[in-house]
Amino acid sequence: MGDFTVRPARSADVRGIQALLEPFVQRRILLGKDLVVLYEAVQQFLVAEDEHGTLIGCGALHVMWEDLGEVRTLIVSDDWLHHGVGRALVEGLEASAQALGLSRLFCLTFEVEFFTRRGFAPIGEQVVDQDVYSQLVRSPDEGVAEFLDLAHVKPNTLGNTRMLKVL
Repeated sequence: MGDFTVRPARSADVRGIQALLEPFVQRRILLGKDLVVLYEAVQQFLVAEDEHGTLIGCGALHVMWEDLGEVRTLIVSDDWLHHGVGRALVEGLEASAQALGLSRLFCLTFEVEFFTRRGFAPIGEQVVDQDVYSQLVRSPDEGVAEFLDLAHVKPNTLGNTRMLKVL
């Protein structure tokens, strides 16, 4: 394995991000996202590329509330697992979160050990107070619903662990 770099995603990366996502969608590990949704979210993404410019990983930071963001769509291609790509992406997303003034990061994941090593811990039901909950519950965003543990997203969250890190 050679070197890799992490940088903000560009619109030209979106089809590559979708290609990274697709095998995980097939295995029902991640939810599929339409191209238009990925283009709309491109500013949330960091990508990792190898020295040839091939995308080998991605991750997104989604702002949920004044102090709260979510690490989403964190993917590293199989060939590059255990080479520090995921760690570099999470560190970049954490830096973005801090630059935005966020103090907590949420993730919904099967990769509990990876996120535990990054300082995340499993959370229970109530992680926001009632008035914030009543605002968040208005969001049409599925990830926000997953964070709130709403009943209608339960099939998407089966087997996943809800985790939180205080920055």
